[in-house]
Amino acid sequence: MAFSLNKLFSPKDRVFYSLFEQSTNNLVEMGEAFVAALRDPDRTKRDMALRGLDDLEHKNDEVTHQIFIELGRNFITPFDREDIHTLTTALDDVADYIWGSAKRIVYYNVAEIDETMHKMADVILESIMTLQIGVRELRNMKNLKAITDSCVKVNSLENDADELLDAAIVRLFDGSQNIDAIELIKRKDLYEEMETVTDKCEDAANVIESIIIKYA
Repeated sequence: MAFSLNKLFSPKDRVFYSLFEQSTNNLVEMGEAFVAALRDPDRTKRDMALRGLDDLEHKNDEVTHQIFIELGRNFITPFDREDIHTLTTALDDVADYIWGSAKRIVYYNVAEIDETMHKMADVILESIMTLQIGVRELRNMKNLKAITDSCVKVNSLENDADELLDAAIVRLFDGSQNIDAIELIKRKDLYEEMETVTDKCEDAANVIESIIIKYA
């Protein structure tokens, strides 16, 4: 008899799906706000918008906390407790590193948003939106191809971010840019922080792949 995830769990147990969806919805909002802030030519408005990401990061912390509460309350869960914990942590890390990137731009007094930052922010947003598709499809497990495709694309986008980072680091150290050592260190740290966001998206995608292998 084929395994049916839909029949096995009661509506109460499906609270996890709603919470995961809340988390990814919040992450998309963070990603969109991050991209929009970097495109704002007014530095004062940009910094204010970036500081505003703190509220969204706290909002995601609340969802994460609620998932862990539900994990303690519910004996039956829609998939392995370890997978729930790992996926929750990965999604929370995405929010943390977006906020970490935003803080660095503000605290490092970054005057000009360069091409690497713009491209990296775009990849971050696309990664989150793609991850959101996979999370939504977990609710019923009917469209396994959509889940698999989203995970594959997230992995591909992480590779794109790696390439952006590598190219940016090469430019920083090849002497072609007239920047001092302190500015070089700031930019390197910021680039790496932004690339880590895509790493965390990939971590979440890997958990989703593990889930569908076990239960689909």
